[in-house]
Amino acid sequence: MTNGQIQLPDANGVLRAYTPRTEPLPLTTGAPFTSRTVYSAAHVVADPYADTTPDSPAAVDWDATLAFRRHLWSHGLGVAEAMDTAQRGMGLDWAGAAELIRRSSAEAKSVGGLIACGVGTDQLPVTEVGYPYSLDEVRAAYEEQLALVEESGSRAILMASRALAAIAKGPEDYLEVYGHLLRQAAEPVVLHWLGPMFDPALEGYWGSTDLDAATNTFLEVIAAHPDKVDGIKVSLLDAQREIDLRRKLPDGVRCYTGDDFNYPELIAGDDQGFSHALLGIFDPLGPLAAEAVRVLDTGNTAGFRELLDPTVELSRHLFQTPTRFYKTGVVFLAWLAGHQEHFTMVGGLQSSRSLPHFARAYELADGLGLFPDPALAAARMKNLLSLYGVNQ
Repeated sequence: MTNGQIQLPDANGVLRAYTPRTEPLPLTTGAPFTSRTVYSAAHVVADPYADTTPDSPAAVDWDATLAFRRHLWSHGLGVAEAMDTAQRGMGLDWAGAAELIRRSSAEAKSVGGLIACGVGTDQLPVTEVGYPYSLDEVRAAYEEQLALVEESGSRAILMASRALAAIAKGPEDYLEVYGHLLRQAAEPVVLHWLGPMFDPALEGYWGSTDLDAATNTFLEVIAAHPDKVDGIKVSLLDAQREIDLRRKLPDGVRCYTGDDFNYPELIAGDDQGFSHALLGIFDPLGPLAAEAVRVLDTGNTAGFRELLDPTVELSRHLFQTPTRFYKTGVVFLAWLAGHQEHFTMVGGLQSSRSLPHFARAYELADGLGLFPDPALAAARMKNLLSLYGVNQ
């Protein structure tokens, strides 16, 4: 660095000077939210000293992982636990996810934090011949995970299942499996529709690649059991489809946006309704997102948009294709922000984005004032650059 500047590579590998900001955005904790329910899907912190391989079970730094959740709760955000942001199916297996659910649920109770946990079927691994399972086996896998979440005292989020997507013959199989799970759920759950841009194995979920037909099946599941559905979480990156869908929901069923491209407008809403939030981007945006929602609580929609709209460029950058690797940028920013002491991920996923991608993520996040200690973030960015051979 010269005169406080950092040389950052652009998408073409050309270095240019960037001057980091010197002060973070001034943000404070405050009262609980009143107008929206907001969850941040939180990442896990890997144990950098564990002798692991990308194929071995994840080694998690539990102290740092739980400390990050306390950070989110301190700002009033809920934690959506063991979701794809925590690398479910991309480094974190069911045994690791189960331990994460137990630990985070207990931590939530101790601090009074809001938590909901993902329920899936990832104890059914893909084999050389795909997913050789029956609907009964898929349902039993869901039941096992649902029981654990309910025993932990957390709300359940019924996630999309790769196994079900692979073996379902049509909409009727989804209606059968989800209907059974909703009938036996002790408390209302959140239904999660994760699009194939986040997980290609979920192409054709709800029995059709036609999104209109899939939406109709999704709505049919909800309509049959509205008292067992707290809400739906939609991650299709299609704002208008989410708006159309939430207008068709039964009274009392919430829409939690999972649209990391269009969240400000969806949360702000219109004269016919709004979306709550369950977002991966609220992991790095936590304090700023909380500040924005408190402004919205006062009825100041313009002020809310003024705070949150500028964050969309960063979110779209982190979630650019292949979208499923957005987790790498999330953990990278957590390292720069000082929430963990290293940039290591379970499964070695820190290698999934390029140096120019990291450089742009740093620049955008720094410009937003997201780093509590800009000097620390700049020093860590310089260290990363040096590993790639960029001398300052």
